[in-house]
Amino acid sequence: MSTTNGANLGFEQKLWEMADKLRNNMDAAEYKHVVLGLLFLKYISDAFEEEYERLSRDEWADPEDPDEYLANNIFWVSREARWQHIRDNAKKPEIGRIIDDAMVAIEKDNPSLKNVLPKDYARPDLDKTRLGEIIDLFSFKVGDRESQSKDVLGRVYEYFLSRFASAEGKNGGQFYTPRTVVKLLVEMIEPYKGRIYDPCCGSGGMFVQSESFIRAHQGKIGDVAVYGQESNPTTWRLCKMNLAIRGIDGNLGSKPADTFHEDLHQHLRADYILANPPFNVSDWGGERLTEDKRWKFGTPPVGNANYAWIQHMVSKLAPSGVAGFVLANGSMSTNQTSEAAIRKGLIENDLVDAIVTLPGQLFYSTQIPVCLWFLTKNKAARGHRDRRGEILFIDARKLGHMVSRIHKEFSEEDIRQVANTYHAWRGQREAGEYKDVKGFCKAATLEEVRNHEYILTPGRYVGIEDTTEDGEPFAEKMTRLTGELADQFAKSQHLEEEIRRNLKKIGFDF
Repeated sequence: MSTTNGANLGFEQKLWEMADKLRNNMDAAEYKHVVLGLLFLKYISDAFEEEYERLSRDEWADPEDPDEYLANNIFWVSREARWQHIRDNAKKPEIGRIIDDAMVAIEKDNPSLKNVLPKDYARPDLDKTRLGEIIDLFSFKVGDRESQSKDVLGRVYEYFLSRFASAEGKNGGQFYTPRTVVKLLVEMIEPYKGRIYDPCCGSGGMFVQSESFIRAHQGKIGDVAVYGQESNPTTWRLCKMNLAIRGIDGNLGSKPADTFHEDLHQHLRADYILANPPFNVSDWGGERLTEDKRWKFGTPPVGNANYAWIQHMVSKLAPSGVAGFVLANGSMSTNQTSEAAIRKGLIENDLVDAIVTLPGQLFYSTQIPVCLWFLTKNKAARGHRDRRGEILFIDARKLGHMVSRIHKEFSEEDIRQVANTYHAWRGQREAGEYKDVKGFCKAATLEEVRNHEYILTPGRYVGIEDTTEDGEPFAEKMTRLTGELADQFAKSQHLEEEIRRNLKKIGFDF
């Protein structure tokens, strides 16, 4: 089995212990800034040092020439900002000022990072002894080519934010989407060319994975334009860093802002929308938006933002655009009056293209079961088969493999299986001929969906496969298990008799 790089990197506990050293003298929101800033500094220093060594071996290159690095989308890092300098001074009382100076120097030498990096390490309330210990613990690589290929920065960030979010009492799942889930979304909607939009872009994982997809399929990065918005200031800055590192020219607006209340891309119509909105948010300020023009299919409830996100994304779609996004499973079947009415409107207007249910344990930060929605305004667009009046349902809950005791990931084969099923149903020749597979996928008509009262849970449509999860026919498995249970019962009866006899010998009688 070919698998993607595991989310469990093997040193999560060590990372958390590193961050946790600061918990005694500041709250979670504060130490998040401290640790993630150091993580980014380590990242760009790793990338710089690797390139520095390469240039040092080239007799025609000058490793101290900033232009040598810019040519390869690597940030220039001056001597006072390099990690070795930071580490050499980690035990000094002025380490906070040294880090601040490093951040200032990096912003000065790399304009794309202006006003992005944290520069408050010298403040009196930050324990400098603890800060030095954290620097010492950053011994692993995050920015060299090998680490970049494994997306170590992104996954370290995912782990950190999941723990930070828990410490801060935030809703889970809103900062970072697991990379194999993002890869599945990207592989399904194939954002080759056009405008890509993420209304809650987090650390930028959707954009990064789209770039990887384009490169893997010999496309041109210049053929796509990236638009995003993020309300959390720390996450917005890290997204800016993330895109800058990879040379992606993304338009994230001029500042962090709430997508519902301050849309920074009002006139955008996107060809592709990729998103993982925060699940089931109750305090999104819906009471102030009851007459919003985006609520074409009904006003979403003030107590849950799920259907506000859906309608916002519909409002951003170009005439032939397609959206793929993550939502909590409850979105497929909620009978809350306004949500049910909105879902009915989406279905009757033939906007719902496909629904995929996912297995549990994919996210670091939440155990809420999730699904993928795919919407489009034109089911006959992009040279695909005319799918009007149909919805594809895929039940992917049995896919994925455990990469640790508590975390699951999709393999490349899992991703290919789901994406190819969607592509075959859309009529893409290279994906082969589509067929319903009992227990896995079903192309349902709108009439069938109406008969199920507009509930979109795939399990209602795909049915139950005839074999059990391990491929053993159900009837045979039941016969085998019943026999094994009878054997175990007989053994327990024999053991009980043996115990009784032994107790009798020493004077106990029952």
